[in-house]
Amino acid sequence: MFAYILRRLLAAVLILLGASFLVYLLMAYFGGDPLAEIRASNSPTKDAQMTAIRQQLQLDVPPVLRYFLWLGGAVKCVVPTACDLGNNVKGQDVTGLLGVAAGNTIQFVTIAFVLAIVIGVTVGIVTALRQYSGLDYAVTFVAFLFFSLPVFWVAVLLKEFGAIGFNNFLAKPTLSIATMIVLGVLMGLLWVLIIPGTWKRRLITFVMAAAVTIAILAVLVATDWFAAPGIGPVMITLCAFGLAVGFTALTAGLRNRRALIASLVTAAVGVISYFVVQPILNANGNLPTVLMLGVAAIVVGLLAGWFSGGYDRAQNMRAAVLTAFVTSGLILLDRFMQSWPAYYHSPLVHERPISTIGSETPNLNGDFWFTGIDKYTHLLLPTIALILISLASYTRFSRASMLEVMNQDYVRTARAKGVNERTVVVRHAFRNALIPLATVVAADLGGLIGGAVITENVFSFKGMGTLFIDGIAHSDPNPVMAVFLVVGITTVLFNLLADIAYSLLDPRVRLT
Repeated sequence: MFAYILRRLLAAVLILLGASFLVYLLMAYFGGDPLAEIRASNSPTKDAQMTAIRQQLQLDVPPVLRYFLWLGGAVKCVVPTACDLGNNVKGQDVTGLLGVAAGNTIQFVTIAFVLAIVIGVTVGIVTALRQYSGLDYAVTFVAFLFFSLPVFWVAVLLKEFGAIGFNNFLAKPTLSIATMIVLGVLMGLLWVLIIPGTWKRRLITFVMAAAVTIAILAVLVATDWFAAPGIGPVMITLCAFGLAVGFTALTAGLRNRRALIASLVTAAVGVISYFVVQPILNANGNLPTVLMLGVAAIVVGLLAGWFSGGYDRAQNMRAAVLTAFVTSGLILLDRFMQSWPAYYHSPLVHERPISTIGSETPNLNGDFWFTGIDKYTHLLLPTIALILISLASYTRFSRASMLEVMNQDYVRTARAKGVNERTVVVRHAFRNALIPLATVVAADLGGLIGGAVITENVFSFKGMGTLFIDGIAHSDPNPVMAVFLVVGITTVLFNLLADIAYSLLDPRVRLT
């Protein structure tokens, strides 16, 4: 495998060199004149400005030679501290601009990428198992709807209804009885689509889901939860033990008592830790502390799964780790919610917390939780826009792949041997259904970053998209090449990771 990876990396370097050379020449010959704006001005220092830009962009050097000068600085990026990607037409260091822009873009693209894969694959597999059901038809309709919509239109709709409409609701967070009933009916219909069985069972499900939804909404309105949201120890306890049972049923089956015990023990530790970590989070709220507590939660899950024993400790550990991970995420979310009232009433927020423009609120200062809310409220709408667009393809691909796998001989053989359906789906079918998706996911990353360029422009989000568009608009080659470098390297590396994942998922594939 090492020789294969080395060959692929060498090929990737040659591909990046060729592609970057073409892009640079296109920008140099067809990208326009970087001096056009200054030439059209009436500034008395016009000649001096043009001379300065010619020197800093080396416009007097032929484009082919200029590319190799740029490449010499780009090669230094192997050592991050020595990276030199030149200056833009304003004289700003492109390396510094790229560092800020790439950090913002990669943050929300990564969140959207991971969530789209997890949700899309899950929904696709569920619809494959419920082929030709109401759920299948509903998901198919929604998937094609979002697949057909352009990303800028989805972004505009989110700004109108997800930000402006929701901010207006938060100004007076009350729901009428009619609204509660409508939402309860919609939730009941959703559960009718999800739950299989007879019409009697579905009717009971509809009534229970609608009643529970209306009751929850009534409690939230009565307690003014929307003004001061939170999860609290009671809900975290219920969620933790519910997650323990759910993850055990999914990964090991409820008959595996040792896995269930490991998950329940992990859930109990998580509930206890809720009270233990509150002083730590309040006093030392920062990213390293959060990461350390997250690692500690995973270690607790691994230890609980290992010491529970049994013939298959791996099952116990998977169920316990998933329980620990999600429970710790709920505790973290609850801590962010505790800072919501202060953020909402901040003078700079103006009681409009869901932002429609920018990547942060200017001049806003506060602790880790306060500024974290600001960052994530700005990330919310761009991330949702990318998720909705990407979700459709992952849902359809995973559904088609799962249907193909479920018709294979080895699946029918497993069922004929008496293997329960959960094991057939999770152990035999699920892994093999992921094999085609490995290639799709890697190829889709470049398109997702391309979609981020449009999304950032709609939301005025200061990321690589803004840097790229500004470079094109001002005929500025260095920012364009910097964005190309990041996108090209990311795409090449993910294609390599896709090939490695292919070999891990399918033992028949060998990388030689």
